[in-house]
Amino acid sequence: MTSPALARSSDELIRAEEPVLAHNYHPLPVVVARAEGTWVEDVEGRRYLDMLAGYSALNFGHRNPVLIEAAHRQLDRLTLTSRAFHNDRLARFAESLAALTGLDMVLPMNTGAEAVESAVKVARKWAYEVKGVPADRATIVVADGNFHGRTTTIVSFSTDETARSGFGPFTPGFRVVPYNDLAALEAAVDETTAAVLIEPIQGEAGVVIPDEGYLSGVRDLTRRAGCLFIADEIQSGLGRTGRTLAVEHEEVVPDVLLLGKALGGGIVPVSAVVARREVLGVLRPGEHGSTFGGNPLAAAVGSAVVELLETGEFQRRAAELGVVLREGLTALLGRGVVGFRSRGLWAGVDVDPAIGTGREISERLMREGVLVKDTHGSTIRLAPPLTITEEELRSALGALEKTLTA
Repeated sequence: MTSPALARSSDELIRAEEPVLAHNYHPLPVVVARAEGTWVEDVEGRRYLDMLAGYSALNFGHRNPVLIEAAHRQLDRLTLTSRAFHNDRLARFAESLAALTGLDMVLPMNTGAEAVESAVKVARKWAYEVKGVPADRATIVVADGNFHGRTTTIVSFSTDETARSGFGPFTPGFRVVPYNDLAALEAAVDETTAAVLIEPIQGEAGVVIPDEGYLSGVRDLTRRAGCLFIADEIQSGLGRTGRTLAVEHEEVVPDVLLLGKALGGGIVPVSAVVARREVLGVLRPGEHGSTFGGNPLAAAVGSAVVELLETGEFQRRAAELGVVLREGLTALLGRGVVGFRSRGLWAGVDVDPAIGTGREISERLMREGVLVKDTHGSTIRLAPPLTITEEELRSALGALEKTLTA
């Protein structure tokens, strides 16, 4: 335990990071030391309402007691074997996750980017072995404005120059089309297409929600074209939008589903590729893997997350409180808010640029005791833990109103 005499202030800790941490993030100037539920506390004891929830990694709140207990139980038994051996937690995790999503097989990984990379590999292998695409000719169609991760392959099909610039040469085999444009998508699909990879809702782009019918249109198009529909639900999935999965709003079942963030309960990194048997069945021993993927601790926490979702409680909360969120943001239109998009407990809020950038608004809200994060321009994202109360949500909306109208 750190001696009180050695404790450092927020300012001191922020300055201490500068020379020793790579500058790949620009965090808000708050140093979190403790957290519980929807609240975090900095090293000086100031409390903040968390309206970001770790980009949806904390859907069930900070230190959710059910998930913490599952982790503690497993920590006392077994944490890692690698996949060189079986472990007694992995089967249950895979069975329950497959049942929750309505798909057949699970490929456990760790991070969201790993899940996306794994899906790219699987889709290509499926294209060669099942669809019959000539070797090394497979293509994958993606949407502009996407955010699927930051590996070199993934930034190869990003349209965000900040993510791409300086990291070439880029991986070939991807075609980028406008998001929410079925005609453009259809024009890009041909006999070499292994898959269409999209986010049902684009999170990093500012919670961009496609038109009704787009997801079902993608599903229909991919079936007709004989290619895979890969839905990246790493941010949108697991209760965030008021359904278990965002694709459920159009009753769509993709061929491949990518999950992460909330799957680890805010405790350990857990991700998964969940797919039809025909698709994941192309993998054979030695062709893909991960030392930590499917480890017993991750499997125990992931199983507990699935159990929370099986009750439907968190999906209902997101849907019901989503109405409160939408009503609160609607009341701010023309009063600092120029537009917003929301589904469930998730919103992208476009602030009048004359009032401030997204970063400036986030800093002002921080001083009001509310934590959010900006994205492009003057847009901020709201994604509180699904455990938030109506009173807490209204308090956050009140702080936003005060910040925009002061």
